[in-house]
Amino acid sequence: MSLLDIFVSPAAAQAAGGAAGQPSMLGSILPLIIIFIVFWFLLLRPQMKRAKEHRELLAKLQKGDEVITSGGLAGRIEDLGESFVTVEIADKVSIKVQRGAVTAVLPKGTLKSA
Repeated sequence: MSLLDIFVSPAAAQAAGGAAGQPSMLGSILPLIIIFIVFWFLLLRPQMKRAKEHRELLAKLQKGDEVITSGGLAGRIEDLGESFVTVEIADKVSIKVQRGAVTAVLPKGTLKSA
């Protein structure tokens, strides 16, 4: 018994006609469709959801937010530009990072307690 027998009964496949031993068109394409659906729900959909959440996070950035960059630096936003953000990482020490490098917004007061 093969995997194909689970989806299409052998009697129905033989009754469909054609030469003996030829699989039906549906039987040939069905595994590919199932693999694509599994691939979509396990890989593509969650990745698109994370990307959408990151875009929303970047759109909601405000001056004074405490953030973490992709390099692991934590600081407070001093200035927002179209593609760059100025982050104060220590007293009178500011760096400019790309807006996309901001990975998380911390709750207010997190940096003071650290």
